Amino acid sequence: MKKINRVRKAQEFNQMIRSGKKLSGGSFVLYCLPKKEKAARCGITLPKKIGNAVERNLIKRQTRMMCQDLIDFRTFPKDIILIVRFGYKNRSYAENKKNLEKLLVKSTMDKSI
Repeated sequence: MKKINRVRKAQEFNQMIRSGKKLSGGSFVLYCLPKKEKAARCGITLPKKIGNAVERNLIKRQTRMMCQDLIDFRTFPKDIILIVRFGYKNRSYAENKKNLEKLLVKSTMDKSI
């Protein structure tokens, strides 16, 4: 996932979490708002209790790859924040990717966002 497609500032994370639509399922909680720029953006966060820095970085890399495979950032209509849940480590990569795909489809189908 390219850097221009990432939400990087804490202020943007907080604003999107406070005012965004929340969807949850499986291994992720997803907050989304209509995109502000030409390309959609994605932010990924997870709690420190999931593991040490090495494990958290691995999970973030995997989640970024899932987003890169599932989202066409030029045409996707939303900016999203993904919060990884504790159940992520108990599932396989394929199961987690399927859970994320379901959430993304649900977010694009919901017209109230």
